[in-house]
Amino acid sequence: MKMIYKTMIVTLLFAIGVVFTACHDDLDELPENRTFVEEIDYTSESNMYDVLVGVYAELASRGWEDIPTVAVRGDDVNHGGEGDQQGFADIDDFKYDNGFWMINSVWKNFYGDIFKFNAAIEEFEKYREAGISSSLVDQYIAEAKVLRSFCLLQISRSFGTIMTPETSQPSELYGLELKTKAEVMQYIVDQMAEVKASLVRTHPADRTDIPGGVNLYTALSVEAIAQLELKNYQGVADATSEIISSNTYQLADDFYQLFKTPGKLSSENILELQYSDFGEGTGDRIGHLFAFYGSQNWTPAVEGASSGWGFYEPSIKFIKFMLDRGETVRLETSVLFTDRGIAEIQKDGEYPNLPSFVSNTTRDGDVINDYARAMFASGKHYLPSVQLIPGRTSYGSNKNYTAIRYAEILLMHAEALVSGATGTGMSADQAVNAIRARAGLGNLSGVSLDQVMDEKFAELAMEWGIRFYDMVRLGKYDELSYEGRSFTEDKVFMPYPLEQSDALPILKDAIQE
Repeated sequence: MKMIYKTMIVTLLFAIGVVFTACHDDLDELPENRTFVEEIDYTSESNMYDVLVGVYAELASRGWEDIPTVAVRGDDVNHGGEGDQQGFADIDDFKYDNGFWMINSVWKNFYGDIFKFNAAIEEFEKYREAGISSSLVDQYIAEAKVLRSFCLLQISRSFGTIMTPETSQPSELYGLELKTKAEVMQYIVDQMAEVKASLVRTHPADRTDIPGGVNLYTALSVEAIAQLELKNYQGVADATSEIISSNTYQLADDFYQLFKTPGKLSSENILELQYSDFGEGTGDRIGHLFAFYGSQNWTPAVEGASSGWGFYEPSIKFIKFMLDRGETVRLETSVLFTDRGIAEIQKDGEYPNLPSFVSNTTRDGDVINDYARAMFASGKHYLPSVQLIPGRTSYGSNKNYTAIRYAEILLMHAEALVSGATGTGMSADQAVNAIRARAGLGNLSGVSLDQVMDEKFAELAMEWGIRFYDMVRLGKYDELSYEGRSFTEDKVFMPYPLEQSDALPILKDAIQE
């Protein structure tokens, strides 16, 4: 498996460099009549496979700034530090600067991916024309469309009314009409309905062609999330019921290790961004910049392991919520504590005595020292230094980035059922209690919507802005007005980036309206 995966990753790098040579990241650069590298043998399935690998490479080459920008607005997580990257702190406080570079990056990077996915789809059609099996072409196109829809989901959740391009030409944006968020979500639902029949059903970890690749249930997951945004609870239940009834996924036994090296390609993971040191202390490495999330000052168990930047901090509100519930493994996993942070919690007379695992030393022996930027760090983005491959020192090196987990599917299923939908595979109680059992909590009976949302808060905190979007969807704006923040409905979407509205008249017109 290691050699297969390394070959895939190396191929993936070449695919980005060769197949996507003509694609541009900057949407303000709108080249016309772009063509792919000439003299490609379109009768070769191997060459077509290289294009597919390039699609996954593009998703994994996610800018480090993208996910924190879409995720920081919930009451589960705070920005770390003031002054440095003030625009990021302002996003957390619902004060949006349309000229701030991170907001522009979310738009530019996700749309850049979409244009490259569209370019790949156009390439796949050329292989069909050259005589490659249509079923294989259909599968590859379907996988690209699922990932394209995942990116559209992030853009529309962030900015609301957007465009849905279907060609490789960025200049297409000049001629497209804007779609409302609801229209984008319906577009995603329709896209997933279109491609589902072409996708494999194999668990991502069991795929030998693309380990961790998209399958039918990835499409159903993306569809379920879009249906949830539409509040079409029956649509959610239909999609989640099919995933659950397939028995393809199961919750990982160890919540703590799920977010670390043993959790890579877990039975629970439906979609993850894959990275690797290839088991070697030097040489090739494909990685994500997890330092953004990490403690700015630590004494690692493995000497020489690099610290993080300290920009992503679990909120005290979340920590107290977890303490009140008697959470153990989920709180230990989600939060890295400093002594200063522990002291801050204890200033509240309700928390004089904390559980023994609330310590500045993790179970793996890394000591999280005090640092000015934050009082806590995200444990879900932490890789213990003892899990670094000897010779590697970068924070989180060799760690994957999970995008969709089966736990989220179970909790969306429960939410849909308590909201009036009917489904199969599990009852709402069974879905919630499966999650609670792993967390060491007792069963609930007759779960309510509030209980489901509390479970989502505990389980999915600091993951992809899920908490923020839940509270927005349910109109629970008071939950987002916490620790001095004031959230109102007009803060649901970030503004169009100035660079993009200057380049695209339709965006400027929409702002003026």
